[in-house]
Amino acid sequence: MTAGPHIPVLYQDIIHALQPRSGGSYLDCTLGAGGHAQGILEASQPDGKLLGLDLDPQAITIAKDRLTHFGERVSIEQASYVDLGRVLESIGWISVDGIVFDLGVSSMQFDTPERGFSFQLDAPLDMRFSPDNPVSAAELVNQMSEAELAEIIFRYGEDRNARRIARAIVRARPLETTKQLAAVVAGTGGSKDHLHPATRTFQALRIAVNEELKSIEAALPQAVQALDPGGRLAVISFHSLEDRIVKDYFKKESTDCLCPPRQPQCTCGHKAILKKVTRKPIIPAETEIAENPRARSAKLRIAEKI
Repeated sequence: MTAGPHIPVLYQDIIHALQPRSGGSYLDCTLGAGGHAQGILEASQPDGKLLGLDLDPQAITIAKDRLTHFGERVSIEQASYVDLGRVLESIGWISVDGIVFDLGVSSMQFDTPERGFSFQLDAPLDMRFSPDNPVSAAELVNQMSEAELAEIIFRYGEDRNARRIARAIVRARPLETTKQLAAVVAGTGGSKDHLHPATRTFQALRIAVNEELKSIEAALPQAVQALDPGGRLAVISFHSLEDRIVKDYFKKESTDCLCPPRQPQCTCGHKAILKKVTRKPIIPAETEIAENPRARSAKLRIAEKI
């Protein structure tokens, strides 16, 4: 695996959001190459500490090398952020002062052909964040029914041509490589926007393979529970489905009552546990997008535990 130049998305905004301090404890739920983690550790000198989680063993190898000079101030675990509560307990951390999620696929994964995330590079249809995941994109593409494929492409890719694409995939099976799949999708008529015709299909398959949306929904409550009062949760998302989950969760947990507006008296008993720091998501500046085009769709939302 070639690490290449790794540019953490919204780097300065994450550091400003979490306000790392000496003596603080922080959790990077999507460690990747360790870019955000390095910034947090530098800003929390001399004795702030950080726990980094990632499913990808290759990313962990790179992050360990990058962060080794921080010594015992950094702990790294190969684990999903779905298990963040369990991992914190296993290393004896009761709570933390800040948590960051940088969702989606990393630049390293995109740029490693054998991972199968990109249709720009010909490779086996894989798309797994972790090699321990028993389900690959190839299995979904070649074993699912036409109706199941159409549902995934429509729901996770938000592609109106989902049925047409699913029909074409089934007719062309078996499909073994990213280029084969991309060609089949492109042959169905193409996209009406600036995206490559296969973009939404690849996104949908990746989300399905790694159960990304379910994982986010399961992880957010654990993250809030792990925060100290006054601690901050920062989440970077890259497409509307992720952002909607984060937005809705922050809205719900920053509201005292969830009863219907016309109901005269509260019966739900819900109490706000968060305060939204950002009313609207933070997006990258034009200069950052120019340096790192993959940052263009990033949105950062920040909340603070009451």
